[in-house]
Amino acid sequence: MTSIHSVQYLRGLAACAVVCFHVSEQFGGPFDVGAAGVDIFFVISGFIMWVTTAGRPADPWRFMGRRITRIVPLYWIVTLLTAAGILIKPQFFYGHFFSVPNFVGSLFFLPILQENALHPIVMQGWTLCYEMMFYLVFTLVLFLGERWRFGVLVGALVAIVALHFVFAAGYARAFTDPIVLEFAAGVVVGRFWLQGYRLPLAVGLAMAGAGFLLLAASPLFDAGMARALRWGLPAALIVAGAVFAERARPFKPAALPTFLGDASYSIYLWHVVVGVLATGVILRTGLPAALQPATILVATLALSAMLYLIVEKPLIGLLHPHRPKGAVKAANAAAAGAAE
Repeated sequence: MTSIHSVQYLRGLAACAVVCFHVSEQFGGPFDVGAAGVDIFFVISGFIMWVTTAGRPADPWRFMGRRITRIVPLYWIVTLLTAAGILIKPQFFYGHFFSVPNFVGSLFFLPILQENALHPIVMQGWTLCYEMMFYLVFTLVLFLGERWRFGVLVGALVAIVALHFVFAAGYARAFTDPIVLEFAAGVVVGRFWLQGYRLPLAVGLAMAGAGFLLLAASPLFDAGMARALRWGLPAALIVAGAVFAERARPFKPAALPTFLGDASYSIYLWHVVVGVLATGVILRTGLPAALQPATILVATLALSAMLYLIVEKPLIGLLHPHRPKGAVKAANAAAAGAAE
C-alpha cells in the first residue's frame, strides 16, 4: 500500500501544534487550540488502524503485540526519566504528580484521577490511555468475521460513550469520555477511503479548510461544548479532506514534513521533559524575555526530533526488524497525541 503522505503531514503538524500549545501555556499565551492536535491524532489513529487491517487475514494477537511493542517501550523510557526529573527537581515540573501508585499505574495506562481526568506521570500520556483502550477494542473486533467488524467496532465505540452518561465519577466514566468518538470518526473515514470513494480536489480542500477554520473559531464557541464536537468534528473534516484531496491529486512528499510526521510520536512524548530542560538552559543564558518563547519552542522541537533518531528509530528497528515496506508509515505513530 502506498504511503498516505497527507497523513504524515498532519501528524507532523499536530505534533508541532501541541508543542506550541504547551510553550504558549507556559508563557500565558492564547494558543489553546494547539491542544486540538490530540483530536487530529485520534482521528488519524482510527483511520490508520482500519486501513491497515481491513481486507487482510486477521491476527488479533499479532496486532496487539505490535501495538504494545510500538507504543510502550518509548513511553516507559520517558515515564522513567520524567519520574526521575520530578524527584530531583520537582519545582521544574509544575502540575506533575509523583507517587508510587501513580508511577505503576502510569506504566500500565491506569494512572490516578484528578478532577475525573487521567493524570499520568507523563502528563500528555493521558491520550495513550485512550489509545490502548481503543487498541483493545479493535483487537477484540478482529476475532470477528470481516463482514461484521465495521458495524461492531463503530457500535462498540458509540456504546462505550453512551455509558459515560450512566457511570458515576471514576475510571469507568473517565474511559468512556465522548472523545472516544474521534476514533470512530477515523474508522468511518478509513472505510470510505478503502471502498474507493473519490471527491473532487476542491471539495477535499474545502473540507480540510473548513476544519481548520472551525478550529480557529473554536474559542468563540461555548466553553462547555463537548470536545468531541468543538475539536473532534473539525479534526475529522481535516483528516477526511486531506486524504481525499490527496487521492484526487497525489503529490511527491517533501522531506521536512515527512520527517516531522515520522518523528511525531517522539516529539509528543519527549517535548514536555525536553521543554523543561530547554527552559532551564535558556533562562540561564539571560536571553531577552521577548525571545524566550520562540527559542524554547525551536529548541524543544529540534531536541525532541533528534531523540526520534537517537532513541525511537533504533527501538523500531530492534522490535520491528521486518516491517513491510509497503505499509502506511503513519501506522507506527498513530498514537501520538497531545495533552491539555
